[in-house]
Amino acid sequence: MTLPMVYGIETEYGITAPLSLGKDPTSAASLLISAYLDDNARNITWDFTDESPGNDARGFVVDGALPPMVETQLLNAVLDNGGRYYVDHAHPEYSSPECSDIKQALLYDLAGELILQISMEKSKSFLPGNEEIIVYKNNSDGKGNSYGCHENYLVSRDTPFSKFVEYFISHLVTRQIFTGSGKIGTEGINKITDNKAIFQISQRADFFEEVVGLETTIRRPILNTRDEPHADKNKYRRLHVIAGDANLAETATLLKLATSAIVLQLIEDGALDDLQLEIDSPVQAIQAISRDTSLKYKLKLKNGKSLTALEVQWLYLEIATKYNIQNGLVSLGDDDFAGEILQRWEYVLSALESDPFLLAKQLDWVAKLQIMNAFCERHNCDYDDPNVAAIDLQYHDMRPHKSIFRRLNMEKIISDDQIRSAIITPPETTRAYFRGECLKKYPKNIKHINWDSILFDIDDGPLRKVAMTEPLRGSKMHVYDLLQKSPSAKDLLNNLGN
Repeated sequence: MTLPMVYGIETEYGITAPLSLGKDPTSAASLLISAYLDDNARNITWDFTDESPGNDARGFVVDGALPPMVETQLLNAVLDNGGRYYVDHAHPEYSSPECSDIKQALLYDLAGELILQISMEKSKSFLPGNEEIIVYKNNSDGKGNSYGCHENYLVSRDTPFSKFVEYFISHLVTRQIFTGSGKIGTEGINKITDNKAIFQISQRADFFEEVVGLETTIRRPILNTRDEPHADKNKYRRLHVIAGDANLAETATLLKLATSAIVLQLIEDGALDDLQLEIDSPVQAIQAISRDTSLKYKLKLKNGKSLTALEVQWLYLEIATKYNIQNGLVSLGDDDFAGEILQRWEYVLSALESDPFLLAKQLDWVAKLQIMNAFCERHNCDYDDPNVAAIDLQYHDMRPHKSIFRRLNMEKIISDDQIRSAIITPPETTRAYFRGECLKKYPKNIKHINWDSILFDIDDGPLRKVAMTEPLRGSKMHVYDLLQKSPSAKDLLNNLGN
């Protein structure tokens, strides 16, 4: 049986820098984050000692591979909610804290959106006149540059990585029919050059050039091979999934995480071993599916069959439904939640099959396409009209008064009160609770911090590190009493036996 899963989402936000900052996105991202942080958070630095982005899950290094650079000189902070907020490749990036169930992961992704909104508002006081920093939750600047929304799933080290290559890639290629955030235009390696603008389901699909690989900014692979678990490396593997779009629609994020978690459990438990769904040319398929809003494109499988993305997703759902009846889908964090997810999955696939516009309140790409089609019909224009490109960008604008998305009354799963609480309160069911509570209680005694350790600086002694290699330890259940009887950091370390 699969291990309990742990989730997280890292989102790089698009950014527009004002003139007073020289239109420099790195400076703008730094100011944005600094404006949000208090002095204590700015003084605690990220510990890069254990960072190893060059480790490859395949056990070898490919000639010419360029793993992501660790940018140790840029602003990098940990938040009271246990998440991370930092500058990455000239973008502000928010990484949610570790979450133990799907709705929790959705909640803390939404908390990131609110943090960015607050950051934009606070940063205005540091800028002259009416200047402002604007951020977008999207994946493309329309000029050939893409930035990511990366999902993380903690799985068992016992499952060979080759099994994920065999069974997970087909899901990543086809799930875009409900996870895509939509865009106008083509970019990347197969850019259309006849100047005719088209609508695509996915913002990220154009930018994938490899099936598997270590890179994240060039030669992007559909399945990333980075082997950096941020946990006990003998027990766990962290699947670093870079193939997804950044979603604003809560239903799309929920299904993106939940269906992927289900497929990963099916892989770990051997439930897909007889399913022959390997795609013959995954890179070609991911881009072709994105460019076919009719959802009729037939992708070729290695066994000679041809199926649509919808048909592939129906097969995954069929197996998941049978497996849930026989064994239970524990990967979602709550046994009772599996039935709800399976019903949502079935409803979305059925609606996509009959009329995608039935999902205009649930899926980003459908909502965006409906708006654009209405605009083009009203103004007798095509997708290449500059106003359509403006609609595309404004959909993702994180300023509430400018965002098209915020006006659409999309389906809500998480309440606004829950989101406001989540920006300052860590999840209670993972080690993020211990991290977040220590940041609140002992900020002046924390020197460095990262996902799996905290380095304390006690005035009358050497630096002392508390390791946190078990993501589900350090929860409120485990450490609440310990924190209550430890008024100082020194008391905490003594009570821990450090």
